[in-house]
Amino acid sequence: MLLFEKNAAVGIGSLIIFIAMILVAGIAASVIIQTMNSLEQQALQTGQETLRDVSGGLRVTHVSGYKSGSTIDQLAIFLRTTAGSYDMDLSEAFISLSDSNAKLILNYTSSSFSDNVSSGLFGTLDSSILTASNYGIMKIRDIDSSCTSVNPVINDDDLVVLLVNTTKCFSGISTRTKVFGSVIPEQGLSGVLSFTTPSAYVDTIIELQN
Repeated sequence: MLLFEKNAAVGIGSLIIFIAMILVAGIAASVIIQTMNSLEQQALQTGQETLRDVSGGLRVTHVSGYKSGSTIDQLAIFLRTTAGSYDMDLSEAFISLSDSNAKLILNYTSSSFSDNVSSGLFGTLDSSILTASNYGIMKIRDIDSSCTSVNPVINDDDLVVLLVNTTKCFSGISTRTKVFGSVIPEQGLSGVLSFTTPSAYVDTIIELQN
């Protein structure tokens, strides 16, 4: 009888240990599953953000300058989206610009916007209202009318010009000056600016980057 009671006690103890092991294993499995789900969601989100960063962006097609006196006092930056890009909101984009001596950050101002270039590349917008921290926008092509002064959104086949008053930014740009920077969108690839001004300014309008 005593031997039976001892065996029964050992069996109950083993059963308790077995049940505890099952409970611990269940909890561990639940934690692992939750961790895997969290990692999967994070991986999907990271993948989507990465795709947006590499599949969309802005492209600078060329840059022109306007000579006034002995310096260039305005820049016209021709801008469009990259091939297959999603819509780009230019109100969230900024220009990083340097003349090798100073570096400035310029944001869009809705007070300097035109839906055409009827008075010429450098005669349509009043550049005097632009400052060392603001740029303006002129539309050249906007098939779906998505680009407005309040919401300057560009997409496939749209082409706009960003106007910068370099007199306000750098007191003008002299000859033989290295200028570089980027048009940086909220997400996606940045449009690159990089040129060196010629050794002499002959024409009034000068092609600086192609």
